[in-house]
Amino acid sequence: MAAEIHSRPQSSRPVLLNKIEGHQDAVNAAVLIPKEDGVITVGEDRTIRVWLKRDSGQYWPSIYHTVSSPCSSMSYHHDSKRIFIGQDNGAVVEFEISEDFNKITFVKTYPAHQSRVSAIVYCPECEWVISTGHDKSVSWMCSRSGSMLGRHYFSSWASCLQFDHDTKHAFVGDCSGQITLLKLDQNTYSIITTLKGHEGSVGSLYWDPAQRLLFSGASDHSVIMWDIGGRKGRTLLLQGHHDRVQSLCYLQLTRQLVSCAADGGITVWNMDVSREEGPQWLESDCCQKCEQPFFWNLKQMWDSKTIGLRQHHCRKCGKAVCGKCSSKRSTYPVMGFEFQVRVCDACYETIKEEDRTSLATFHEGKHNIAHMNMDSSRGLMVTCGSDRVVKIWDMTQVVGCSLATSFSPR
Repeated sequence: MAAEIHSRPQSSRPVLLNKIEGHQDAVNAAVLIPKEDGVITVGEDRTIRVWLKRDSGQYWPSIYHTVSSPCSSMSYHHDSKRIFIGQDNGAVVEFEISEDFNKITFVKTYPAHQSRVSAIVYCPECEWVISTGHDKSVSWMCSRSGSMLGRHYFSSWASCLQFDHDTKHAFVGDCSGQITLLKLDQNTYSIITTLKGHEGSVGSLYWDPAQRLLFSGASDHSVIMWDIGGRKGRTLLLQGHHDRVQSLCYLQLTRQLVSCAADGGITVWNMDVSREEGPQWLESDCCQKCEQPFFWNLKQMWDSKTIGLRQHHCRKCGKAVCGKCSSKRSTYPVMGFEFQVRVCDACYETIKEEDRTSLATFHEGKHNIAHMNMDSSRGLMVTCGSDRVVKIWDMTQVVGCSLATSFSPR
């Protein structure tokens, strides 16, 4: 009998390949070195470390460099071996790493911010270093001279950043839950629009320039996909986490979104399906099903001699309903609801069993994940966080990328 070939192993879950320990405080960023058995990490202990795997299979720091202030963020450009480190004191410091990853050389310091740097992007095409900080600003600087080119201030901390290298558009998420889209120029800028959808601080952004999709994760435990290229304001809400979402990566080849949360939850979303946009919540003075008044509708309460009810909303149709008319709960993955949510009784009857089939897979990283980086060509992911541990994962069973041949299990 012919053997059946499965495209992915049936025990589809991330496989922990290596665990790196050594930092004395929280690890704020970790990056896989392309085509190398190596990882670069920065942390609150003021160190920059380059870890290379030895013949023993263990990772040892080939570079251990201490700076003057805690390292809060990092941007690494592999072709030039340039690395930009954001610090708690507001500075961005540039270094150059040697070809053999055994030496790090100071290049220059950029006076980027007045307080903690939250994110950095290096754009070699326009020779800019763009950064956001807790001084409520985004700044862009010349990578040749180190001089400041421009700055824009927001009403709250700027927490995350993405940049389109072709169009020079910057996406900045902040602690108020907003995302601001700016068009940057050499010494000027313009605000294009503001995206509002999250109910908590935006902790992570990911921009896919090919499909012109922006993904955002926030402290409200949700992820939103913004269809920027469609120009119709289409958004998709994805709810599949129990804690704040802190890191995102979209894999264009397989059309999957990987999101990581503070509680260690790793969710892989299938974005290669037709999804429905959530409805706008309707407002009403009475239940739109049974017409009983809500508690602020004093006139109808008096006329009908009834006690007002609390208002809820059906997540499927968006109608304002009372508790009695929305007693059912259901998942509805096609609209992004991977956990059970409130739906009105009428909508509950229309949801078929196949409609409840999950469109995401859920995995446990078993440590706080503050930052994640993926190498989709090898199917590898690195995670790090406040527990001072760095973990390297083989994600090929989950995302279907090519085999991670250069990394081996412990």
